[in-house]
Amino acid sequence: MGVVIRRAGESDRADVVRLLDAAFLDDPVSSWVFPAEEYRRRRHGALMEAFLDMAFSEGFVDITEDGTAVALWWSVPAGEEEGAQEGGREGVHEGGEDGPAQLRAAVDPDNARIEEIGRLTGEAHPTDRAHQYLHMIAVSPERQGEGLGSALIGEVLERCDREGLHAYLEASSSRSRALYTRLGFAFTGKAIDLPDGPRLWPMWREPRRFSTDGGDGKRFA
Repeated sequence: MGVVIRRAGESDRADVVRLLDAAFLDDPVSSWVFPAEEYRRRRHGALMEAFLDMAFSEGFVDITEDGTAVALWWSVPAGEEEGAQEGGREGVHEGGEDGPAQLRAAVDPDNARIEEIGRLTGEAHPTDRAHQYLHMIAVSPERQGEGLGSALIGEVLERCDREGLHAYLEASSSRSRALYTRLGFAFTGKAIDLPDGPRLWPMWREPRRFSTDGGDGKRFA
């Protein structure tokens, strides 16, 4: 049986925030944003909830039916200013030129790194073509390695191919970069190095030719 995926809504808020918090609490980027472990445990969930609010506002959130994997996407039109971007693993942004500063003020006003990562990822984000932007993807630890993440991404990429849309993300590890390469993403050529922190790899995906073949209804040419 395939992975059942549905669109998440407000009623899923608490579960999604818990999943994101658990999945990324010890992630290298989260650890860079919140270096002190105890402080990170107190404030990290608020950042994850802010990210979820942005996805609900500017894109969509897909979740597996059993709630063990979730993906936050942004639908970015051509020409949108990306100076308001806040990223982490597989990125984020908030509308308006002062998005990173607004996010910092809302989540942790004394934490300059929230704003800094937003400006660095914003500078790298392409703005010339409309695209779907994978901000974050999380899978419960006990379900990792079962293909849930690939299923979540694949469903959106299939739609991108049908509609001729590009896709974008920032990989935060060599392992995730290899996975996204297999899904058709390519490194843009210029990494994002967080000061005294981890490296992010911006990745772009061109839509693949999509056509019907009279069999299962779809194929990639």
